[in-house]
Amino acid sequence: MFVNTDKRKLKLSREPNVIYVGRKPPMNYVLGIITGFSGSNATEVTLKARGQAINTAVDAVEITRHRFMKDLSIGKITIGTEEMPPREGESRAMNVSTIEITLTKEAKPNEEAKAMQEAQVTKEKVASSSQV
Repeated sequence: MFVNTDKRKLKLSREPNVIYVGRKPPMNYVLGIITGFSGSNATEVTLKARGQAINTAVDAVEITRHRFMKDLSIGKITIGTEEMPPREGESRAMNVSTIEITLTKEAKPNEEAKAMQEAQVTKEKVASSSQV
């Protein structure tokens, strides 16, 4: 069992399975997506980005879908605009584009479950043919 001996509190993400995309290379976020799906048996992971990070978010999603996890599909894409307050020395607010991409994993039946179902069907066929 893990005991936190450190006096600082552990900080947990407020939103599970949400990845905020920033300035890192796309492969860092690809790893985050793969970890999000494999770690907690999640069926959904959301990427959030704004401004120039939108390009990185789209790249990360496409790399993940085409190279690593072919059973992923895009569940929902939400786009919008946030109004940023003016920075020091500026007089007007700026608009920043935002995007949320929700990836969903298509549930595949387990190979063992398939084999067991086929064995059960075969067993039932044999039982019904012997009763005749």
